[in-house]
Amino acid sequence: MLTTLEKILFVLLAGGSLYYGGKRFYDVYRVISRGKPDPRLDNLPERIRRAILIVLTQQSVFKTRPIVSVLHAMVFYGFVFYFLVNAVDVIEGFFSFQARGGFWNPFNLMADLLTAGVLVGMIGLMLRRFFVRPQDFAFAPNVPLQPEVRPGIVRDSSIVAAFILFHVGSRLLFTATRLVSEGADPFHPVSSVFAGMFSGMGPGAVEVWNHFFWWGALGSILIFIPYFPRSKHIHIFMAPINLALKKPNPGALQPMDFENEEVFGAAKLEEFTWPRLLDAYSCIMCNRCQDVCPATNTGKALSPAAILINERFELNAIFPSFAAGQESPRPLLDFALNEEAAWACTTCNACVEVCPVGNEQMLHIIDVRRERVLAAAEFPNGLKNTFNHMERAGNPWGISADERLTWAKGLPFPVPTLDQNPDPEVLYWVGCAVAFDPRAQKIARSMAAIFNSAGVSWAVLGKEEKCTGDPARRTGNEYLFAQMAAENVAALDAAKPKVIVTTCPHCFHTIANEYPQFGGNYQIKHHTQFITELMQNGTLKVSASADGSMTYHDPCYLGRHNGIFDQPRALIQSTGAQLTEPQRNRSNSFCCGAGGGQFWKEEEKGNERVSTNRYRELKQTGAKTVATGCPFCMRMITEETAKEEEGAAPQVLDIAEIVAKNLTK
Repeated sequence: MLTTLEKILFVLLAGGSLYYGGKRFYDVYRVISRGKPDPRLDNLPERIRRAILIVLTQQSVFKTRPIVSVLHAMVFYGFVFYFLVNAVDVIEGFFSFQARGGFWNPFNLMADLLTAGVLVGMIGLMLRRFFVRPQDFAFAPNVPLQPEVRPGIVRDSSIVAAFILFHVGSRLLFTATRLVSEGADPFHPVSSVFAGMFSGMGPGAVEVWNHFFWWGALGSILIFIPYFPRSKHIHIFMAPINLALKKPNPGALQPMDFENEEVFGAAKLEEFTWPRLLDAYSCIMCNRCQDVCPATNTGKALSPAAILINERFELNAIFPSFAAGQESPRPLLDFALNEEAAWACTTCNACVEVCPVGNEQMLHIIDVRRERVLAAAEFPNGLKNTFNHMERAGNPWGISADERLTWAKGLPFPVPTLDQNPDPEVLYWVGCAVAFDPRAQKIARSMAAIFNSAGVSWAVLGKEEKCTGDPARRTGNEYLFAQMAAENVAALDAAKPKVIVTTCPHCFHTIANEYPQFGGNYQIKHHTQFITELMQNGTLKVSASADGSMTYHDPCYLGRHNGIFDQPRALIQSTGAQLTEPQRNRSNSFCCGAGGGQFWKEEEKGNERVSTNRYRELKQTGAKTVATGCPFCMRMITEETAKEEEGAAPQVLDIAEIVAKNLTK
């Protein structure tokens, strides 16, 4: 089809495009490789299989925004097929080959329908971005944002949209002109409609347009390739890699090597681990993460999306020099986020959970916090007291270890320590909140009653138990966490527990997912899991006599971080209560506001407290009781109910309390 001159021009253009595009893609690799090591290549075949499944099913995209997700899927599936379509078009252009008839009929039909799908999807997405302009694309005035971000996103979106429309539109019209020259084809139903535009032209004119649209379809790709590394459109390559190399549990933070690391945390781009830099290139700038962020939703200066977008725009600005190995010119706190944003995160993992391309926004903040605490020694005053208490008393409350068993006073049965029962079936890890907070102590008493009723052989560490170190790790004090983890692992190794049961999701998460980094490998269960097992094997019986409705608040460190959703709900329903779900539940649950060290410091300024936002939603269910499985969630929600007039607020109970109230003799 192409003339000899056209073939030469195409080869030259393709060579230049691939050279410059390839060089820039290689520079992107060099940029990402500037990051510090982070092992992500374990179980690689399974990682690749899972990433392919997620990408091809678009399951990560369809988590939210169903209409937008459908439009994106139309574009995505069209583009996947277009890799083959474009290859066939090149072959047809260079050789005397026509992809018509027989095997090619279903291929042409699919290409034609997907072409229409891409155009419809893109027009829908463009109307939404440029004319509807929903709040999805907006950033609050107090969110740190580089000046070039807002116009830059619009400019890049316009270029990408124009390329896709011109590329796919040209391919549609190329096929249409070919149908005019070669005759109708029922396997090109969409192109046939547009063929009428050229049916009145002479053969020479149709041939000119045919060549023009061939070049429009394929030449536009060659022109766009060098721009790819600068555009957010690069996510079509980076997202599958990111999804494949994503941590199985992003909330299980990477330990630090204090003997060999020269930099603690990240003050500059090159001090991140390499997956953080990959995040910036994978980001599609959809802002879904800020839609679910507790800090963003309550008017704080934190937007997880803005952090990654700011980083990407900075990388674009310093791209050649940074890829060449030069130091980045300014610290992260000068362009990616500010101190206020860094300390507003609750580490709830909602941003990571909802991200369609597998970004780990939360870990960017953790790295900044580590640098603030370990290198700069600049962090909120409330955390100074917390760290001191953990160092001196072994718990963030600063209460003496002698008070660890205060909760057990007055129980009608003894609470055994390991000294009294050295080989128990269950070691009950009480946790600091349940041991020291007067309201939360009722959880421990209820749990003791459940153990006793089920005839479980159990014991507690008592004075030997210390804080797991969770508050220190989430707030960046990795050194303190490492010390406490080592001490607790030594204590647990000496105890040789068969099963550990805990009523605190933060303790559960830390012992289950992070103590293995320090040699502590234990079988640990959250109390809702353990109680469920007791009921299933018949050793614990409850009466289904609960009156009224209950709503359940999913704790972030039980649900999103560890996937425990069903057992708490089953236990509520086993008591006869009617379960009423809040609008945001399970993996989409909204944080109570205590995580990420927020419980131990003043909440960053915003238009409301995170707990206020969550309590309002829970109350709107009309339930008489708010159930939860975390002492910190209980405390935050209870503080909100205390603001209500007497009798107006629902009662707040832990699952253990609900079960204990309904035990049968």
